[in-house]
Amino acid sequence: MGDKMKAVVKKDPAFGAELVEMEVPEVGPEQVLIRVKSTSICGTDYHIYIWNEWARKNINLPQIMGHEVAGEVVRVGERVKKVKVGDYVSSETHIPCGMCYQCLTGNQHICKSMKILGVHTDGVFADYALLEEVDVWPNDPLIPPAYASVQEPLGNAIDTIRAGDVSGKNILITGAGPVGLLAVGVARIFGATKIIVSEPNGYRREIAKEMGADLIVNPLKEDLEYIVKNLTSGKGVDFVAEMSGNQSALKQGLKLLTPGGRMALLGIPDQEVTLNLTGDVIFKGIKLIGITGREMFRTWYIAGRLIKEKRLDLDPVITHHFSLEDFARGMELMKSGDCGKIVLYP
Repeated sequence: MGDKMKAVVKKDPAFGAELVEMEVPEVGPEQVLIRVKSTSICGTDYHIYIWNEWARKNINLPQIMGHEVAGEVVRVGERVKKVKVGDYVSSETHIPCGMCYQCLTGNQHICKSMKILGVHTDGVFADYALLEEVDVWPNDPLIPPAYASVQEPLGNAIDTIRAGDVSGKNILITGAGPVGLLAVGVARIFGATKIIVSEPNGYRREIAKEMGADLIVNPLKEDLEYIVKNLTSGKGVDFVAEMSGNQSALKQGLKLLTPGGRMALLGIPDQEVTLNLTGDVIFKGIKLIGITGREMFRTWYIAGRLIKEKRLDLDPVITHHFSLEDFARGMELMKSGDCGKIVLYP
């Protein structure tokens, strides 16, 4: 293409990232080039930014960061049929091989040879981004760019809550990070009876209240077990959405599940977790469900409808809007926890 663009690049195996000028990428035969309108920061991006253990094991440098996006198609490869120049799109972040057992049996989201946009490939924290045709999602033009870029993590929340079949049930959400906050809103829409949220950060507890939580608990200062048992007449909750990756939250959630209940696990622990499988899972008949990303593309249909029809208000969760140049400010807010979703604009 020969043009230049600015991009947030992780260059060195250390804390931080740089805003650099680089060539706009060339488009392959089954690829789509978009002009980025908005992109939002994920916990994964923060992990890459601070260069934690997970990032050290999974990221090949140098690499453009970011994977949540909305933009306009400006160029398509010769074999692309899904979209055309001028279309308004977002992107799934799983890049499936399309040939393995999982892909051929309707489970592309757990492809055996999966690549992830912004993890195994260059991402979207840039003026322009290169997407695989299989991942491109046409947006309804009524959906604002900030909302459109948040559809990807909203899919995480939708899949997690759907796993609990929550209608008419009492549920516990452990961890009210941005996806946990979205899960509160989804659970309310899907008919959960009592929504209890466990979250130590006061800023996020306030957002959880706006999103429709019935009871918000600071697990560092309050007795979550006593509160939950009291609220549920000693029965415990029917479903736990574990969004934090915190080992203590995971163990506590299992103890608070009523026998025969379900737990969906989206939070990713930093290290191996030890559980009392005999007492807390097997003898209680608990169902543990791992959630990786979101289903392709069932949750995209649901997310788009919830936003377009104004069933789900994303404004309380989208707390900050910055230019792409101010990405480091966004990362500092992620470190403090005093934020919901942070949207960047090139």
